[in-house]
Amino acid sequence: MFTGIVEAFAKVHRLTQEGTNLHLQFECELASELKIDQSVAHNGVCLTVVACDSKYYTVTAIKETLDKTNLGLLQLGDWVNVERAMKLGDRLDGHIVQGHVDQTAQCIAAETNEGSWTYTFQYNPKSEHITIEKGSITVNGVSLTVVNSKADQFSVAIIPYTYEHTNFKQLEVGKIVNLEFDMIGKYISKLYLSN
Repeated sequence: MFTGIVEAFAKVHRLTQEGTNLHLQFECELASELKIDQSVAHNGVCLTVVACDSKYYTVTAIKETLDKTNLGLLQLGDWVNVERAMKLGDRLDGHIVQGHVDQTAQCIAAETNEGSWTYTFQYNPKSEHITIEKGSITVNGVSLTVVNSKADQFSVAIIPYTYEHTNFKQLEVGKIVNLEFDMIGKYISKLYLSN
């Protein structure tokens, strides 16, 4: 489990294709603290550390993950948001995040306000996923509050701290992001649609 509170950036250092798997090596300040078999969220995608040293660590994404997330679009030098799994007994500062991306979305608008930013995302409305006004959403692993919720799109407002400490500062119109919808909302939607 994660909280959606990003701890650090990780820079893509090496990409190695092996069959349908992609090994991603990252340079990150947290590398020296990681251990093999540890779960780490990358843009909201939970992946297992398979190798690590003081400067770099490696994770592997399988075809299923690459098909359903934006990890397959990463290039050398790209930055991802990183969060280690939460410890039992820690505060839950964001919301409950599983690290299981539901789908991707496209950034369709990015507005600079006086001291904040507003991003709007469009996603496939044919899924059972929904957003609600002032509900929680995870975008590239960042726990955020939904504003302007619609059937196939929503916006989020970004404060300066979040802008500086996540990859939102590199996000442009047209870019693809990972979405994890609120877990409670997913259960309610599933119950409603099954009746």
